[in-house]
Amino acid sequence: MIIYPQRTSLWTLLFSIKGSIIPVIWKKVMYTVLLSSLVVASRGLLNDHHMLLTATPFTLWGLTLAIFLAFRNTVAYQRFWEARTLWGELLIVARNLARQSMILLPELNRESRLSLARPLIGFAHALRDMLRGQPASDDTRRILSGDPHPLPSQPNVLLGVLGRRFMEQARSTSASDVVMVEIDQQLTRLSYVLGGCERIKNTPIPYPYILMLHRVVHIYCFLLPFCLVGSLGWFTPVAVCVLAYTFFGLDALGDQIADPFDTQPNDLPLDAICRTIEISALELLGEPTPAPLEPVGNVQL
Repeated sequence: MIIYPQRTSLWTLLFSIKGSIIPVIWKKVMYTVLLSSLVVASRGLLNDHHMLLTATPFTLWGLTLAIFLAFRNTVAYQRFWEARTLWGELLIVARNLARQSMILLPELNRESRLSLARPLIGFAHALRDMLRGQPASDDTRRILSGDPHPLPSQPNVLLGVLGRRFMEQARSTSASDVVMVEIDQQLTRLSYVLGGCERIKNTPIPYPYILMLHRVVHIYCFLLPFCLVGSLGWFTPVAVCVLAYTFFGLDALGDQIADPFDTQPNDLPLDAICRTIEISALELLGEPTPAPLEPVGNVQL
């Protein structure tokens, strides 16, 4: 996720490259600018045939394309925001379970509480690794290997371990049924978080829709110079550059946020959220906590 101060200077807003979509689309934009310059230099001639197009179909086509891009980006942002909501829920549940192990199970000793905290923190890290399709990270191995009993790195299996340990500790302290039901409700919320994240990860935006949108954006931007050269002349490359930046940028941005669990600059900072969960749980238990993760180059993963 790009981290910038809320009050950014006008110079940064207009000319900053880091954090913008320009590094992803600049080759496409420059290609359309070069094509526009060739069209202007040849005065719209292609094999001695005029390729000048009228503005009317491009106006209607551009309006339709803008509507489709806005719809796709809205759907992509809904996926992004739902993913962020689920990870916010995970943070809340982790705090609730850590607090309940202190308040509702006061007879537990330090090691017993840590035996509950390790799979809870490890669940967040293992879920992140699964969603990113990567092997267990160093933090995941550090947390899971600290337990005296081997802990799995699969989030669903960890959820089962967490449930068994909470119920065993609750029974060992003769906790009431009300307490066990309350703890089970929090564990059920973790299951919903896992299922919701799996739904977003395993159900992408339909590929034919994305393919059609990519093709239409490219065709529109590549034919645009033949429409503008008759009225704009040598100003055509500038106009095409702005329009190509807009359409290619919206297209690329939608691609990035449609998969919010990836490691691109505009995706969710899952590493930072996992560290926050670890800090929150250990703070409530009175244990030493690691330092929060800071952004690197205004990007937080």
